[in-house]
Amino acid sequence: MKVAIGADHGGFPLKETVREMLEARGITVEDVGCYDTNSVDYPDYAREVAQRVSRGEAEQGVLVCTTGTGMAMTANRFPGVRAAQCFTPAMAELARAHNNANVLALGGGMLSPETAGAIVEAWLDTAFSAEARHARRVGKMEQYGRSGVCADGAADAAVRAILDAESERQRTTLDLIASENYVSPAVRQAVGSVLSNKYAEGYPGKRWYQGCANMDRAERLAVERAGAVFGAEHANVQPHSGSTANMAVYFAALAPGDTILAMSLAHGGHLTHGHAANFSGRLYNVVGYGVDRDTEQLDFGEIARLAETVRPKLIVAGASAYPRTLDFSAFREIADKTGALLMVDMAHIAGLIAAGVHPSPVPHAEFVTATTHKTLRGPRGGVVLCRSAFADEVDRQIFPGLQGGPEMHTILGKAVCFQEALQPAFKAYGQSIVRNARSLAERLAADGFRLVSGGTDNHLMLVDLTSAGLTGKAAATALERAGIVVNKNCIPFDTRSPFVTSGIRLGTPAVTTRGMGEDAMHTLGGLIGDVLRAPDDEAVTDRTRRAVAELAGQFPVP
Repeated sequence: MKVAIGADHGGFPLKETVREMLEARGITVEDVGCYDTNSVDYPDYAREVAQRVSRGEAEQGVLVCTTGTGMAMTANRFPGVRAAQCFTPAMAELARAHNNANVLALGGGMLSPETAGAIVEAWLDTAFSAEARHARRVGKMEQYGRSGVCADGAADAAVRAILDAESERQRTTLDLIASENYVSPAVRQAVGSVLSNKYAEGYPGKRWYQGCANMDRAERLAVERAGAVFGAEHANVQPHSGSTANMAVYFAALAPGDTILAMSLAHGGHLTHGHAANFSGRLYNVVGYGVDRDTEQLDFGEIARLAETVRPKLIVAGASAYPRTLDFSAFREIADKTGALLMVDMAHIAGLIAAGVHPSPVPHAEFVTATTHKTLRGPRGGVVLCRSAFADEVDRQIFPGLQGGPEMHTILGKAVCFQEALQPAFKAYGQSIVRNARSLAERLAADGFRLVSGGTDNHLMLVDLTSAGLTGKAAATALERAGIVVNKNCIPFDTRSPFVTSGIRLGTPAVTTRGMGEDAMHTLGGLIGDVLRAPDDEAVTDRTRRAVAELAGQFPVP
């Protein structure tokens, strides 16, 4: 364990005693000062300790001033810090067990060395309780501490009201939109950081502005970590979105009018895979492939036949509403037989790939694009991975071809999420996403709802509401009234307008981030069924809304 310790002049003598005590227990201690009894400002030392705990550089912190009050007040301004001012061993024990306190604030002028020693011993010997009620309450504390954050809430009440209302909505509803998730406090801190202030057109070492040394460090870190997560030869982390990432690959590999073979939006593809209203459909000759009418899964024989017929220059694999595993080796074989390049848009499944629960496209494709949110659980943005032979051209298309200054604060957030994706806990998270999706799908099927393709292999499912006599639009509206947030979605061979649809799309990344497991999915599936069977029954809506709020309260937003 590593403990950061700091004090002002009033707490210096007791800090020395506590430091020696910690070291005697074999604990690594980082002493940030002060180092004598000359007058100093306590917030400076509280900041140094709190920052280390907030960033994960130290597991715990100890702060000492004359009373401990000022130190605790300052430390609690930092994300993820829960500083507790303790005057007795019992207070320290409860602060750890019930509140998961990670910074201990002591009063050097209020405590004898013996009492302080007993407090520290109780603090170190007590772990956070595993009881759900304490986890729920700490989660709410963290959420309330971040809600409505703006420079001056009193001066901009309108902004504060929006932030508070959205925080409340996220806290009390359950998000089953497959493309949404909750970022960690560390990602939010990076995205809201001082890197927002800096222009950094160009690439590391080749910027058009001065003062970019730290921007270079941030971007190189994100690139290095992206490579470590996905094993790519080259990564560009500058794209503002997945759409920009796709555009960069098209511009690097194609000329206007060239033929692309990609999954039709009507069968689960994406707008940037050739929809007529999108730049991709306007600039290129896009031929769409789809799923088999009977299995509602990709028919690689038909895809191969289409490729032989149209001879595309680029084949695009990837989807935004396909619930089955994608066979990238099959796409590679088709591309090789027809002389096409292969691009995989893994925006939806990037986190599953990072967690090792879905095959990786990187060994098979010349180009791989992704968003960094969705299952990857990072900031909203894009990334391009490619083979080194295409690196220079991809980079040129992103800058100066498509973008000016990159969003350096977002790039720093990407670096954070890539590092999170490298941790063992992320693999467990990916596994839980898939288990939860299967559990939810099984409950819905047991309740009589037809699932497109018969189920799911990944994080999402499509529910066909035709037999229930509902449109996707009506179902999504009814569920939102009950506190369950989904989106209407076309199903393959849909006869309804995309503005109405015959289905809804459900995904488990966000609720899994909240800590929900298969039992909760079973409960949630039952609630969804109740609403869909009686979408206009206000009594059912009210009862479900209360049940959803109770369930959401058990699993707080990070």
